[in-house]
Amino acid sequence: MSELSLPAVTSFPNRLLRLYAGLALYGAGIGLQIESQLGNDPWDVFHQGLSIRFGLSIGTWIIIVGAAAMLLWIPLKQKPGVGTISNVIFLGLFADAAIWLAPTPDSPVVRWAYLLFAVVAIAAATALYIGAGLGPGPRDGIMTGLVRLGLSIRLARTLIEVTVLVIGFLLGGTVGLGTVVFALAIGPLTQFFMPRLSLPRTAGQD
Repeated sequence: MSELSLPAVTSFPNRLLRLYAGLALYGAGIGLQIESQLGNDPWDVFHQGLSIRFGLSIGTWIIIVGAAAMLLWIPLKQKPGVGTISNVIFLGLFADAAIWLAPTPDSPVVRWAYLLFAVVAIAAATALYIGAGLGPGPRDGIMTGLVRLGLSIRLARTLIEVTVLVIGFLLGGTVGLGTVVFALAIGPLTQFFMPRLSLPRTAGQD
């Protein structure tokens, strides 16, 4: 790629486009995984459990939990970016839209198709979102804050996700084979998509 074309590729509007495309795709993945009824990822087990127990839509709880997670950034000395704020506002809206638009399938084949597409979509969306370089998600910021306090990434992530999974399950969220598939596949798939969907970085880029 020539030097003349590089600034256009890494421009702020292009990064915003990647950010919002990633959030929309992530929301679609959340909606399809929930509609598959085969088991959600840990955070969405939690969001669904809150929705079942206390009312409001799953997307609304995604927004509420995201905003609450940002409050934990204060003692952890984390700083939000445009991507962080956008995640809080828009991810739940996209998830609710996907849940509303996607019919709940009766066929096991379609349910598994929903699940597998959802996991791939969330991995690709994560690469788009992170690759835009506009700030971590509110939930990821808790993990990086705990790492700053001395925990390993593996321990911090495990503690957070096991906690929300258990609480969500106790509240009535769906745990199943889909939860296991997500846990095993999301890391390798995200690693596959990251170098393919991340934007090239230029000197001085945030």
